[in-house]
Amino acid sequence: MAIKRIAFLTSGGDAPGMNAAIRAVVRSGLTLGMEMFGVYDGYKGLVEGKIEQFTSKNVSHILDRGGTILGSARLPEFTEKVVRDLAVKQLKKYFIDALIVIGGDGTFKGGQKLAEMGIKVIGIPATIDNDVTSTDSTIGFSTALNTVVDAIDKLRDTSESHHRCSILETMGRDCGDLAIYAGVCGGAEYVITKETGFDKKAMLESLRKKKLKGRRHAIILTTENAVNVHKLAKEIEDYSGYETRATVLGYVQRGGKPTPEDRVLASRFGNYAIELLQQDISGVIVGISHNDMIHMTFDESIKCPFVKSQLFDLIEKIR
Repeated sequence: MAIKRIAFLTSGGDAPGMNAAIRAVVRSGLTLGMEMFGVYDGYKGLVEGKIEQFTSKNVSHILDRGGTILGSARLPEFTEKVVRDLAVKQLKKYFIDALIVIGGDGTFKGGQKLAEMGIKVIGIPATIDNDVTSTDSTIGFSTALNTVVDAIDKLRDTSESHHRCSILETMGRDCGDLAIYAGVCGGAEYVITKETGFDKKAMLESLRKKKLKGRRHAIILTTENAVNVHKLAKEIEDYSGYETRATVLGYVQRGGKPTPEDRVLASRFGNYAIELLQQDISGVIVGISHNDMIHMTFDESIKCPFVKSQLFDLIEKIR
């Protein structure tokens, strides 16, 4: 049966470029004569029936906007079948043939559960953490990386002026890509991530030697929850002699206009998702590998093993 009516939602943490993906989904679908329906506030809105038919006008002037015009919300109860049954009921009420979910790992677990219930679902990776292992990059990562690098550049100015060591905590949850990539771009002396760990004793000794040699400043990057940055700052200051400050960058990393890279990636993902549904392919997550569009089943993507960033070794060599 040809797919004619498609719903789409954004879920979990927002990411710059989500609106560009929404725009691409809507306009690609309309071009093929499909009817498009936006779902507000993620799975919560789906369960509550917050569904509206979209035209091209709904997605005008959103390409450069951060956040998501659909809104987002977390619904832990979606793991319960009785709650998902309500979502399926809403999809049937609107005669929806397929659902596109835009988000990260949690969003895809919800999509996988709906697919197991017979709903045709496509996932589009959008998370600043870049922690969807089945794609080289996710929507929002480029923009967040630019935000972190800009913060490093500003911190370096004041750190060098005051002969300080600055510790910057990025987001990333269990994935260190933001910190690692920013570490290369920002010339950090050390990057601490949960997956790579760090030798604290060796780091402290190295910083002490740098201080004795007259090095004016130092930059350390760490992902959230990898280390207590305020405690570490005190240890560094006591051991190395560097006056040390910790900065938690926080949710500012999620905001801002998406970079050109994120706008292009989101547009490619959105269009590709529609192409797959036109071919009656569902139950997959779209992605990019070596600049080619790819897709992988929800199960394959969620279980895809983590590969340590090759850039971590680069930091060790050029710091």
